[in-house]
Amino acid sequence: MIKVNHVTKAYGDQVAVNNLCFHIKEGETVGLLGPNGAGKSTTMNLLTGLIEPSEGEIQICGYDLLKDPKHAKAQIGYMPEGIPLYKDLTVKEFIGFMADLKKVPSKEKQNNIQEAITKTDLNEVQNKLIRNLSRGYKQRVSLAGALVSNPKILILDEPTVGLDPKQITQIREVIRNLGKNHTIILSSHILSEVSKLCKKVIILNQGKLITIDTPENLENKVKKETIIKLTIEGEKEKIENLAKTISGIETIEFIKDNEDGTKEYNIISKKDKDIRKELFSKYAKEQMTIFELKKIEVSLEEAFIELITKNKEEEN
Repeated sequence: MIKVNHVTKAYGDQVAVNNLCFHIKEGETVGLLGPNGAGKSTTMNLLTGLIEPSEGEIQICGYDLLKDPKHAKAQIGYMPEGIPLYKDLTVKEFIGFMADLKKVPSKEKQNNIQEAITKTDLNEVQNKLIRNLSRGYKQRVSLAGALVSNPKILILDEPTVGLDPKQITQIREVIRNLGKNHTIILSSHILSEVSKLCKKVIILNQGKLITIDTPENLENKVKKETIIKLTIEGEKEKIENLAKTISGIETIEFIKDNEDGTKEYNIISKKDKDIRKELFSKYAKEQMTIFELKKIEVSLEEAFIELITKNKEEEN
């Protein structure tokens, strides 16, 4: 679907991206991550054909983006950051304008416009001027403009930036539904969003590819231990002594006494050892009431920070 082979983009002596290599399969939703200056925007501009690589090759659905840009770009719908819209047009007029720019055949145009409106849930505002819409609706209009040519690939640059929590949830749901029929690449600073939407994550730093993997694998790679949060009713000494009888536990960390008489602990064991079943069994036999027994997962944010920090240390 998308093949990036040894792509470098330099501006004089400044290298924005350096020898990028990755492949994206049909139907995948992929997150593009990296700190400021990592090369995310340059990579997106390369993938959309807005700029040409200094070296290397990009293939879009089998078309060489440099040698056959017309057919390659026809496979892509691009939603840029910043919502660049013509605000004096209605929603429907703008989407129609985008259809003309993308040279959608006249016999398909009205159907494509209506499909884009429906997929982005813009039916109620399709005849309103864009200037009178909320930012959330404007984001959807921009997305509908990217969709109107029915591309195989959608490239979305910060699709939820500046939105309130309700609008973010709505846009996420739209993107999730689009992922059923489109290959999607999205750039975002909200890593929890990427973790919820994306099957694969590409992490860049200083123009180089650091890793490409699933969010789950990245989280597991940096996990050093298993932490179980335990909230239980009982005597402190008895709780801790029972926990000590379970093999594999490395640390029993008392957190606090709660007002309801329960006590909170972090029970830390080896990375791949899940002791929840044994804990439950031990305390149940002693008729001690467990209020919470929860495995604390490593977040994508933590994995991201550790990978970037490790890369910087290696570079230095």
